[in-house]
Amino acid sequence: MKKSIWVIIAVVAVVVLWAISANNKMVGQEENVKKAWGQVENVYQRRLDLIPNLVKTVQGAAEFEKGTLTDVIEARSKASSVQLSADQLTEENIAAFQKAQDGLGSALSRLLVTVERYPELKATESFRDLQTQLEGTENRISVERKNFNEAVQSYNTLIRRFPNSLIAGIFGFEKKGYFTAAEGADKAPEVNFEF
Repeated sequence: MKKSIWVIIAVVAVVVLWAISANNKMVGQEENVKKAWGQVENVYQRRLDLIPNLVKTVQGAAEFEKGTLTDVIEARSKASSVQLSADQLTEENIAAFQKAQDGLGSALSRLLVTVERYPELKATESFRDLQTQLEGTENRISVERKNFNEAVQSYNTLIRRFPNSLIAGIFGFEKKGYFTAAEGADKAPEVNFEF
């Protein structure tokens, strides 16, 4: 009788230690996702911070199209209004965040294309510096989104695997969303050289 009680106690102790270890690993992975999300927000904020300087520089070109600048300013406002904490990383919330950021990226692209018609603006050192910083920031955004998706994949895999899924369900660990490609990114853009 005494021997079976010790066996039961040993089994319970092993299960409890495993549950504690699994929970701690999930907490670590979840914190890694939060850190990766923080980096994503950081590079998007860098882009938001560069835009006012870019707009001021472009406004210096007297005949520059006001509508293009207005589009960029409005897109920046929309992008900065979509706030998402690390605890709200569902597929839907990330899609809404991404949509606002994609709108800003599109407006910036239109601005840079429009700038091509203003050689005096392109020749200024401050515009070239801002353009280089924006290009670098866009690359950073891509890298940080990739890092975030890798952290999410590792976390989601951990909490979905059995028997970890039992502990995840008990302690409320939920699946996180991924960044996905923008709608229509799977189709090549049409190029038309007709004037």
